[in-house]
Amino acid sequence: MSEATNRVEQQRPLRRLAAILAADVAGYSRLMGKDEAGTLARLKAILGEDIEPRIGAHHGRVVKLVGDGVLAEFTSVVEAVECAVEIQRRLAERNAAIPEDQRLELRIGINLGDVIADGGDIHGDGVNVAARLQEAASPGGVCLSGTVFDSVGNKLDLAYRSLGERSLKNIAVPIRIYLVDMGATGSARRGADALVAALPQRPAVAVLPLENMSRDPDQEYFADGLTEEIVTALSLWREFPVIARNSSFAYKGSAMDVRKIGAELGAGYVLEGSVRRGGNRLRVIVQLIDAVSGHHLWAERFERELGDVFALQDEITRRIAATIVPELEGVEHRKAVAKKPESLSAWDCYLRGMSHIHRMTKEENARARELFAKSAELDPGYSNAFAGLAFSHLRDLLLEHSDDREESVSKAFEAARRAVSLDEASSFAHLMLGQAYLYADRHDLAIAETERAVALNPNNAHACLALGNRLDLVGRVEEGIALLERSLQLNPQEPQMHIYLGFLARAHLHARRYQDALAWAKKSAQRRPDYPQAHYTLALCLAHLDRGEEARSALADCERLHPGFVAKRAGWRPYLDAESNTHLLAGLRKAGLLQ
Repeated sequence: MSEATNRVEQQRPLRRLAAILAADVAGYSRLMGKDEAGTLARLKAILGEDIEPRIGAHHGRVVKLVGDGVLAEFTSVVEAVECAVEIQRRLAERNAAIPEDQRLELRIGINLGDVIADGGDIHGDGVNVAARLQEAASPGGVCLSGTVFDSVGNKLDLAYRSLGERSLKNIAVPIRIYLVDMGATGSARRGADALVAALPQRPAVAVLPLENMSRDPDQEYFADGLTEEIVTALSLWREFPVIARNSSFAYKGSAMDVRKIGAELGAGYVLEGSVRRGGNRLRVIVQLIDAVSGHHLWAERFERELGDVFALQDEITRRIAATIVPELEGVEHRKAVAKKPESLSAWDCYLRGMSHIHRMTKEENARARELFAKSAELDPGYSNAFAGLAFSHLRDLLLEHSDDREESVSKAFEAARRAVSLDEASSFAHLMLGQAYLYADRHDLAIAETERAVALNPNNAHACLALGNRLDLVGRVEEGIALLERSLQLNPQEPQMHIYLGFLARAHLHARRYQDALAWAKKSAQRRPDYPQAHYTLALCLAHLDRGEEARSALADCERLHPGFVAKRAGWRPYLDAESNTHLLAGLRKAGLLQ
């Protein structure tokens, strides 16, 4: 080797694979503020008696002590995890004899990764990930990266809980995270295998107690009651787990960083806010926060007259629940789209499929179906994957993209029935089965399944929309209009709003309220100018009002967007009774625009 080459080799950073343990004392600043000398003495004791000796016993090395933190490295990942668990169990025993407000509790994170050696110190992403994992652990807990979990396998008699993939601060790619179940021993290891095979890991939502901003402390009950109602309403949705009320209320009055609260509760998102009552007015402010990054994702203010306090509470709860869930889904959609295809889970594939299906084209719908099928293949027990498959076939029928109507209906039935069998309590699954019955002209069963979907989740705007539409189709027009209007209130930011508005226009046309129908039809066409059905419904309304030239112009727009659309609609019979179908097209025939 030449002298120059030797110099290059000497300058090259020394890298090695290591198991990195990062530990930190939870609430250290608070403890120091209350009793500086006592806290420092207890920290030195646990470092000298519990932490450093155990690291050495497991063939590890303390890299450095920084304030209340410890960084150590191990050549064996199994030794690192075993050491961390022993430390936490020893500290739990020590703390049992100490008043709660004086206890020193560690958060520990462990990662297996590449590190750069610099004298006695280590650097690199492997170290950074361990530090971020430590922040995600709860006091007294141990948090592992996916690489650690995979390496340990079943070598230790421990149970684990998966938090799924998380985006950690300043870490380029999402990291799989697992928590060690500190209370489980013996056969509890089987829990790890069960977790890997369970439903796709989904980020939980924690609803913190709303802060009472009123001057009257007696109004505390209202803020707490509204919080509980929101927890209950969100729990009806199947897409996201919601942290139980008792856990989230433990943080009532706390000034903790929401990122720490999210880490302690295992929540990906935190909903927080305030309530103020003054005179006969009520103001509620809520905001949704990413519990990993701390970024604000969504916020809204509600102002109402008090009136019936319970009805008001229900109204605000419904609105928050119906607004926050699509927002959460949107955030998760964007995260799933950003992932590499080979790393997608069944949940990721489902989310990607939903993002494609809402683009309302034949090609995007086909792509959505591929992703739903992949989701079902990855997890054959995942109800939403099959409900999504049914949705894709039904969307083909709605947009008239199906080459074989009977085959599409048959495949929709097969997938929707499988979805319901896998999760009888899924509002989405029953909604899709109801839609399949509708295309099979089984209106009684279509309504029964959709009513079930609404009963399972009254805040499901899509289910309310579908039920309102179906009630209109069987002649229960006023009930249908009421539900269609409710769906608009529940989901005012719906991307497919033009469909909602079009159903409302047709229902008002059915009720012979032509001016109202025209107003809704115009809104539908304005929201989605490239949607031919919106212009066709507009033409129907105009024709019923004897505005033939304008109706002709709307039909021309239909033909421009979808050649042959008007001819296909010449025999349109969406209603159950013949008279309603005749009336629907009567205006166009009267104007000579249909044969």
